[in-house]
Amino acid sequence: MNVEDLGILRSVDLIDGVAVAKVTPTYSGCPAVLAIEFAIEAALRDAGFEARIERVISPPWTTDWITPEGREKLRAYGIAPPVKGAGKGSLFSDPVIACPQCGSEDTERVSEFGSTACKALWRCRSCAEPFDYFKCI
Repeated sequence: MNVEDLGILRSVDLIDGVAVAKVTPTYSGCPAVLAIEFAIEAALRDAGFEARIERVISPPWTTDWITPEGREKLRAYGIAPPVKGAGKGSLFSDPVIACPQCGSEDTERVSEFGSTACKALWRCRSCAEPFDYFKCI
């Protein structure tokens, strides 16, 4: 999984010899924002560029920006990807979430919060495995 797959890397432009990466955080309280920005800056510097990160907050990031490849990488890692287009409606009812382990849709939410605040803890009734679901934003 990378920042491009997650849809948080908006662009990288060369401006007056400086690689400027525009990044949109997944949400304002994400504790990984600075670590992600530092990692992008370090990768650009390792590639031989002078680098600068610009945080872009408008329009705000949405889980719909996660690429199809990113969704598949989440699933392969054992995290159910967010339902595309679910948006704010998912705050009021649970969408149908397929288990990333066995593919069954016979799943249930155990907790609104999983391993991080951006994920919820779910369980598959078919294979009995717990898994994180990347919440829709």
